[in-house]
Order: sequence, then C-alpha cells, then structure tokens
Amino acid sequence: MPHHILIVEDEPAIAETLIYACKEAGINTTHCLLGHEAIATTQKNSYDFIVLDVGLPDMTGFDVCKKIRESSQIPILFLTARNHEIDRIVGLEIGADDYVTKPFSPREIVARIHAILRRSQNGASNGQDLSNHKNQLFKLDEAANRIQYRGEYLDLTRYEYLLLKTLIAHPQRVYSRDQLMDIVWAQAENTLERTVDAHIKTLRAKLRKIDAASEAIVTHRGMGYSLLA
Repeated sequence: MPHHILIVEDEPAIAETLIYACKEAGINTTHCLLGHEAIATTQKNSYDFIVLDVGLPDMTGFDVCKKIRESSQIPILFLTARNHEIDRIVGLEIGADDYVTKPFSPREIVARIHAILRRSQNGASNGQDLSNHKNQLFKLDEAANRIQYRGEYLDLTRYEYLLLKTLIAHPQRVYSRDQLMDIVWAQAENTLERTVDAHIKTLRAKLRKIDAASEAIVTHRGMGYSLLA
C-alpha cells in the first residue's frame, strides 16, 4: 500500500510543490492550511507521516506537534523559514523527527520522508527483546514500543524511547554523544549533537515525575551517558 502523508502548509505554492513531488514518488497526500484542521483530521484519520510548517496562521507548528503527540507517535518533519538552532532544538525536544529550513528541495523532503519511515519500520521489526532485562527499574515492552519505570509507563517520544532503550540494553556502559547519535539518529541528516543532551534532559524530567530522586541516567563529564544497573 502507498504511504499517505498529511501536509500542513499555508503557502499554496509550497504545498503544491510538495504534493507534486510526493505524487511522483507514489505517496498519497492530504493538505491542510491550518493547525486546528491538522489536529482534527489526525484524530479522525490515519496517516503515515506529517510534514508540518512551523509558521501557520492560527497557531504554531510546535503547538500542533504537542497536541498530536498527546495521542500519536506518527513521524513529523517540521518546515520553517527560520534557521535558528534553538528552533531546531525545541522542535526535536517536543517530538519532531526532522527539521528542514526553507527554501528546500522537494526531492530532499521526499527522501527524508522515506528515510524516516524506513527507520521507523526497521525499529519496529528488528528490535532486540529486552523485556526481561536484569535492570529491575525498567521494563521494556518491545512489541508495544513502551517502557515502564518503577511499574509506571513512561510517556515517551519516538527518539526518547529509542535513546532510553539503547541505555537499558547495556547498563553502566558509557555511550558518547557520537555513539548515541549513530545508534538512535542513524541516517538523520543535519541533526545536532546537542540533540542528545536535549533528549537526556527531557528523559530525566519524565523519570523524576515518577521518582523525584531519580538518578537513573548518569552523566560522565567529557565522556557521555550511562544507565545505572
């Protein structure tokens, strides 16, 4: 079955170019002009991917992403006219899978969509079963892509899940930022090294919602991160 993606873009020329490029690549599309329309249609329909403009007329793409992430882990790629590093970090922290600045090549967007969808499918089918891992603080439900901490399920974004899963696999092993980038963000273009730090920060915050004294993720200065056994 061909993939079906949602394009949320208020500039007709950009939207039409993306729709045409996707059609040429055999991808079906639905187009929305507004953020509220995007939220409503994702609640009623199933899509494989979302291309989401940050600067929408009614609300920011960041707010749209946050709302969608309350109920779905569908891959999201942000489009923006701004090329500020802080925007990239914010977008990744709230659960985006990629971030592209305008102007861009429509073929590049299609290539990124295919790459992210391949990673998502490979992660679901080739993941290691760690549900009975000796670390008793965490329990990984590989089939459902969920992780429990102290008996409670964590509400994780796609990359938070992959990052924590990597650390769980080898407790006490110190992973450098480069190693984590290669494992978790494999083939993700233009991803910043600071992305690892941002995701570690949000993971720690979510662990501490369950256990305020949690020190499960350890920072090794100048070296990287590990998980307590």
